[in-house]
Amino acid sequence: MELILLENILNLGNIGDKVKVKNGYGRNYLLKKGKALRFNKENQDFVSKKKDELNKKNIEVKNKFKEISDVVNKKTFSISKESKENGELYGSIKPKEITNLIKEKLNVEVSPSQIILKNNLDKIGVYRVDINFHSEVKAQISIKINKIHKNEQIPDGSTPFCNGWLNSTPKVNCVKLDGRTPSCNGWLN
Repeated sequence: MELILLENILNLGNIGDKVKVKNGYGRNYLLKKGKALRFNKENQDFVSKKKDELNKKNIEVKNKFKEISDVVNKKTFSISKESKENGELYGSIKPKEITNLIKEKLNVEVSPSQIILKNNLDKIGVYRVDINFHSEVKAQISIKINKIHKNEQIPDGSTPFCNGWLNSTPKVNCVKLDGRTPSCNGWLN
């Protein structure tokens, strides 16, 4: 499938370039998201006329992401998770969880699709995570995963349970039976 790009796309091309891509990638991503047009004489003329406007729009988007990148770049975020004796987590950390952490700590919107995980975050330790905001704007953050033990109290006095902390707003809907609060390993009261 031959397309004309309306945006600069990493590892593919720049605005106005004619590119050849697989049908699924072209139809399901580039055309659907408005990042490209099918290659024909009409569209080629259209892109030639609109190239200045498209470049201006691209620069605005790039500047917006540059501001976000400056706020996020080289920051370290800590997550406390329950783990096994050997340091393996009971589940790995996903991009959605990282974006929620960034939003909570810095009040900045980052899409999970912008987060590039080079390896699974499934053990205690420090990991480098790349964020690809734009074809020309990138940032790198560190995620520090700390170990918590079952029924351990963290410094602010909260008690951990399934998906959150009991003394804060629960992240799941808990049903109290007989006045007791459910936890991962039974009942807390």
